[in-house]
Order: sequence, then structure tokens, then C-alpha cells
Amino acid sequence: MSQYVPKLGLWYQDRESGQMFEIVSLDLDEANVQVQYVDGEIADFDLDAWADLRLALAAAPEDWRSAFELDEADAQDPDAAMHPLQWGNPLSNIEPDSVLGLDDF
Repeated sequence: MSQYVPKLGLWYQDRESGQMFEIVSLDLDEANVQVQYVDGEIADFDLDAWADLRLALAAAPEDWRSAFELDEADAQDPDAAMHPLQWGNPLSNIEPDSVLGLDDF
């Protein structure tokens, strides 16, 4: 039985399943709590079902990217300077001796 009053933005862990979730929507007029699990799944509970849950307060997970299915390759800073491999290649700076179509024969 849950002893916690749902509060928007707080993280909880279901003691039975071990899943962590955050409250993303709370509608007291409709008696509805909407949560988002760490894996990104959304679930709805009415307040009666919320009262039946065995919950514990939890800290927000450190890996926030898991809900968006991002891996380490996606973790690069989008504001970082771009360095394509060709810029450091000395062969890309060599000009050919002849230009096709403009050579005199």
C-alpha cells in the first residue's frame, strides 16, 4: 500500500517489480496519475490503484538517455567542432598535374 501522495516530477520505485518511474502528469480532478518508466514506457494509474502500489522514493537515474534509446555513439556534444577525416589527410591537398578536358595535346 502506497503511503506517498503523488507529486509531479518525483521518482519512485515499485518494490514488487523493481521498476523506476517518474510522475509526468497528475490530474486530481480525473483522479489519474501518469508515469513514465526508465525505458520510456508510459502508464496510467487511477488514485485507487496508486494507493495499492508498494512504492519507495527513488533518486532520478544517472543514465537519462535510456528512455530515448541513445547509446554512447549518440552521446557526443552536438556543439563540438566537426573534424572530418579528410581535413587531416595530406593526399586530399594534392592537385593533379593535368585537368581533364583543359589539357593541350
